Amino acid sequence: MIAIKQVVNELETLPPEYFQDVVNYIKYLKNTKTINIPETMILSEASLSKEWNTPEEDEAWANL
Repeated sequence: MIAIKQVVNELETLPPEYFQDVVNYIKYLKNTKTINIPETMILSEASLSKEWNTPEEDEAWANL
């Protein structure tokens, strides 16, 4: 696992003109990894449940 210290060390050697790119990427990661993915999963659950909640699906997964 990468420690915060390693990230800071990399940032200290990065030219200042890349700082905004780093900030933008951090924001992108925060939005896609913590907000959008779970939200998408929650929003799709109702429509996918029509396929999941069937006797055929129950039988297919019964041995697992």
